[in-house]
Amino acid sequence: MPFRPRIRHVALAAAAATALVLSGCAASPSGSDETTAASSDAFPVSFESNFGTAEIEAAPTRVATWGWGSTEAALAVGVVPVAMAQQSYGANADGVLPWVAKKLEELGAETPTLLTDDGETVPYEEIIEAEPDVILAPYSGVTQEQYDTLSDIAPVVAYTGDAWTTPWRDVISTVGEALGKSTEADAVLADLDKTLADQAEAHPELDGKTIAAVWDVGGTFYVYKSADPRVEFLSALGLKNAPSVDELDNGEAPFYYTLSYEQLDKLDSDIILSYSDTQEEADAFLTTPTTKALPAVGRGAAAQVVGTEFIAAVSPPTALSLTWGLDDLVASLSAAAAKS
Repeated sequence: MPFRPRIRHVALAAAAATALVLSGCAASPSGSDETTAASSDAFPVSFESNFGTAEIEAAPTRVATWGWGSTEAALAVGVVPVAMAQQSYGANADGVLPWVAKKLEELGAETPTLLTDDGETVPYEEIIEAEPDVILAPYSGVTQEQYDTLSDIAPVVAYTGDAWTTPWRDVISTVGEALGKSTEADAVLADLDKTLADQAEAHPELDGKTIAAVWDVGGTFYVYKSADPRVEFLSALGLKNAPSVDELDNGEAPFYYTLSYEQLDKLDSDIILSYSDTQEEADAFLTTPTTKALPAVGRGAAAQVVGTEFIAAVSPPTALSLTWGLDDLVASLSAAAAKS
């Protein structure tokens, strides 16, 4: 589903359980049928999901990715899919995210076939034409019906738990094992974890501070719960989801809920983190009477993520995007912490 609806509704009714690790090898940087390297993982292997078991008999050589993050994870371990979901939020005119385009250039690879993603349907015919022998969708919103149809094309590695809640680390390790590149995936994770640890060490002012991640858009106020991967990402910097986030949870969805403007004064946290497509929206968040009722906004302890590319990079982060806007995010959080 397109990134904007996911971020806003689930990552907004639609960016935001742990997926089991999978297995496989992958396509060459040119997207051909050639395997780039010998598999370091044993085959055959099975992967459980909410919808069934994916049986991968041998190392795949043609990989399709669907949802969010699996494309970046594949590229991070040196594998270029033959087909990947087109992105509409934070992407270029072709539907390719900037960090994906950069990595493809680094690998000397052509852009894979872009699968049409309208937020509702799966482009089965486009996937059939790509002839994948595995479909990676560990962070996605595929349904049972979609899973069953896709499974007629190739084994589908989906998710356990709720849709759009697979932790970003699990997406990387899952995809790495699916491609027979667990060692490479572990190295990617180690590098990212070190980057986050270094940021946390450099900013002790964040340690133990409570935070509420929110998005005020179109007259609806969204609050992200601890099940949302973007919140889990913030915890790696030493922050904690504010108790008020759980206290006000109305059970609307697994990783977010909406809050009436009349209740915003109850959403207490040391820091409020808001997401806004434009600077105009970001400014309005700090000055509109309804959102000024937020205790953290009243103190000036508001951090902001502004712009579609920046939001896409951290909502939630992926193997390639985590470092894309990290310095700016931490700087904004640090400034807010100083006023908490």
